[in-house]
Amino acid sequence: MKKILSILLLFFSIPSFAQDLNARVQILSPQVQSTNKRALDVLKTTIQDFLNNRKWCEATLQAQERIDCNFVITVKDWDGSSNFKAEAQIISTRPVYGSTYNTPILSVNDKNFDFNYSEGQPLDFSDQSFSSNLSSLLAFYAYVIVGMDFDTFSKLGGTPYYAKAQTVLNNAQSAPYTGWKAFEGLRNRYWLIENLTNKSFLPLRSLLYTYHREGLDLMSEDVKKGRKNIASALPDLTELNQQKQGSMLNQVFFSAKADEIVDIFSASDPIEKTKIYNVMVQVDPADQTKFEALKNGK
Repeated sequence: MKKILSILLLFFSIPSFAQDLNARVQILSPQVQSTNKRALDVLKTTIQDFLNNRKWCEATLQAQERIDCNFVITVKDWDGSSNFKAEAQIISTRPVYGSTYNTPILSVNDKNFDFNYSEGQPLDFSDQSFSSNLSSLLAFYAYVIVGMDFDTFSKLGGTPYYAKAQTVLNNAQSAPYTGWKAFEGLRNRYWLIENLTNKSFLPLRSLLYTYHREGLDLMSEDVKKGRKNIASALPDLTELNQQKQGSMLNQVFFSAKADEIVDIFSASDPIEKTKIYNVMVQVDPADQTKFEALKNGK
């Protein structure tokens, strides 16, 4: 039952060897002229070990319950030593009950994934203080990934992990790196966690549960009922979009789900297709061309 039972075991003892993430890391460097690619391979291994060998959540997860995620880090500039300017695409997925399909949960592109790292340097991290930008970046997204995953299995189940991500962000406020502060743009780590902890966005977090547990997970047993539950929940985005139009969390949701929503309702009757089309073009106009498939009945 995946994390449903795990959530009930939050206060049980946790083995030190337990792992929560199944993270795959890629380091791309198309613009970097340095021939010292070995250092990038070491960096990849270091990041992957940091993410996969730490305990990020309070529940005890079985090996098959580890959360799948991908970190694709593109190095834009590197001095050949320890200074990296990069951006990262972070994607997490979770399995759909009774199927072989993995549904996307988080899809975000961090344009300011800059850090300092020397080969062989241990990645130290503490929830109590800022150690390095790289470890803080990784820990921040690890907590967000866990939080959003738990939101899909239990209503608002990710709350304690967003609080941990908020602590990481607070500790980084005095660090000389971009992306941690409110005034540095509307699409950064500050606004991602602000939205996830803001009560105004509770309808979207509740939608994550309905969409996945009462929608996708149900479709292996009853396709029409699962799809109907999703169709009933999506209009909840309309009021939120009116209040928080253009917010980061809305965009993160649409980035992960626009294509999937089209696939889910591709077999619906024309009335349901039209209903979903009208909702989605209103709340996600940037992806209107994708939703045209529903309008045209393709």
